[in-house]
Amino acid sequence: MAKSDVTADELKAQARDAADEVGRHARRAAEDAQQTAAAMRDKGAELYDTVREKGAEFVDAARQRGQEYTETMRERGHEYGERARDEARRIYREGKRGAGEVAAHAEEYYDEVSGMVRRNPAQALGIAAGVGFLLGLIIARR
Repeated sequence: MAKSDVTADELKAQARDAADEVGRHARRAAEDAQQTAAAMRDKGAELYDTVREKGAEFVDAARQRGQEYTETMRERGHEYGERARDEARRIYREGKRGAGEVAAHAEEYYDEVSGMVRRNPAQALGIAAGVGFLLGLIIARR
């Protein structure tokens, strides 16, 4: 059998070199992991800032749109109020005109009835008594 040319010190040296190599690989892997984690943290921070900015923009846009709607509704409210006031004035004028016409007709009939009563006082007194008697009968039956 051949005697092994490798000594224990050489084996230890080879094992140490292999361990050093594994240590270097582990440190590189840890550094890469740290760099990746830092990059992901930076990316997360960027995403957070982007989302925060977009959220602020959304809130500002919503606030502005709300103000526009409020102003539009205020203008429409004034416009509708003016229309309602104009229509109320028109209806009032028509009512006043109609009341004037009714008052004129009532005055004509009053003058006509007054003239009839003056011309025929006995007949007017009889008609008034008859109407009063009928009303008394109707009221008494209740």
